[in-house]
Amino acid sequence: MREHWIRGPVGLDADKRVTVAGCRTVLVVVPYLAAGTRLVSDVIPLLRNDSRVQVVFSVSETGRLWHGTEEFVRRQGGLVIPWHQAVENEFDLVLAAGHNDLDQVHGRVLLLPHGASSLASRKFGRHAGKASTPHRGLSRESLVRRGRLLPSAIALTHEDEIAALRESCPEALDTAVVVGDVCLDRMVASTPRRADYRRALGVADDQRLVTISSTWSRDSAFGTWFELCGRLLDELPRRDHRVAAILHPNIWAVHGAWQVRAWLDDHVAAGLLLIPPDEGWRATTIASDLVLGDHGSTTQYAAAIGKPVLLAAFPDDNVREGSLADVLARTAPRVDPDRPLLPQFRSVERAAVAEALSSRPGEASRALRTTMYRLLDLPEPAVPARTALLPLPVPLRHQDAA
Repeated sequence: MREHWIRGPVGLDADKRVTVAGCRTVLVVVPYLAAGTRLVSDVIPLLRNDSRVQVVFSVSETGRLWHGTEEFVRRQGGLVIPWHQAVENEFDLVLAAGHNDLDQVHGRVLLLPHGASSLASRKFGRHAGKASTPHRGLSRESLVRRGRLLPSAIALTHEDEIAALRESCPEALDTAVVVGDVCLDRMVASTPRRADYRRALGVADDQRLVTISSTWSRDSAFGTWFELCGRLLDELPRRDHRVAAILHPNIWAVHGAWQVRAWLDDHVAAGLLLIPPDEGWRATTIASDLVLGDHGSTTQYAAAIGKPVLLAAFPDDNVREGSLADVLARTAPRVDPDRPLLPQFRSVERAAVAEALSSRPGEASRALRTTMYRLLDLPEPAVPARTALLPLPVPLRHQDAA
C-alpha cells in the first residue's frame, strides 16, 4: 500500500492548492527533540512576518526512533509532512541542527549545532566508546556523503571552530559562517527578566534556587547520582531554598516522559521544580542562584551567563582537552557526595566560559537571518532582526494533581 502524502504547499501540483502563492519553501528537519527545540525556539522565528516564505516540518528517519519527537513537532502547529514525501521534493532552504539524514534531502542546507558549540565535549563517540578515534567534532564523516558536501552553510559559534573545520573537513571551509550562539544571546538578553522567571517558578525573593542540570547517559549527573534531587530536598532548609531539575531531552526520549515523571513524582510533590524538556530550562537557569551540573551544554550555558556552578558528575576520562566542558572543569569545584551539601554551596567561584562559547556575542539572530535569506536568494526584511526574550518557565505539576 502506498504511503500517504500531505496535500500541502510543496509538490508539482501545489499551485492548485495554495492561497498564498510564490513562496520560498523552508524545510525544518527534526531528527530528535534537542535539535527540534533549537530550530523551533531560536531559528525559525526569524522568518516570521514574511509572506514570501513558507515553513514546513518533517520528522526524519532518525526522529522516528526517538520517543516524543513526532509529538513535539505536532505541538508546534506547523504543517508536518511525512519524511518519505519530504525527500521527494526540493526546498529552497533546509534547516538542520544535527547532521542526521541530511544526505536524503534536496535543497540548500543550513547546519547549526543543537547545543553549546559545534565541537564535541566528549573525547570518544557514544557508540564505539574508547574503541573509537578521538575527534573534535565537525568531522568529514558527518559533513560529506559519497563525495558530496551536505551543508551549503555551516553556522559556527566561535572563530576557533574554523581551525577545527580546516583540519577535519577543509572542503567545507567556504561554507562556514561564524554567527555566534543564538541560545546564549537570548539568555543574556533575558537576564533582566530574572525576577519574572523566579515568580513564575514560585521562588520567593528571599529564597535561593538550586538547580540540577544533567545531560544524558550513564556518566551524567542524573545517571551517576540519581538520588541527588531527593538529597537536596532533604538537606536544604525548605524555608529559604527551592530545588529545580533540568534533564536533557534524550533522558525523556529514551526512558519515556511517563517514566521520568514517575521516578520524580514524590519529589515534585515535595516541591521539586521539574522543567519540561522542550522549553523553560533557560529561564530557570537565569532564575537560579546555583547550578549543580556536569559536562553537558546546559551547565556550560549556566556558567556562560555567570551562574556559580559545581560539578555533581564529570567523566574525566571522556572529556576532550580544550573543549567547553574541559574549560568549565578547570574552575568549577566538584561536589563531594560524602559531605553535607549546603556547606559546599558557599563561596562558589564563577567560571569564565562565555568567551570560549561565542566569539560574536549579541550578533547571532542578525547573522543567522542574513545567512538564511542569502540561501533563500531573497532580500532581507527591512525590520532589523531582534534577539527575542525567553518565555516564562512552566514547571510540571505533581501527577496526582494534574
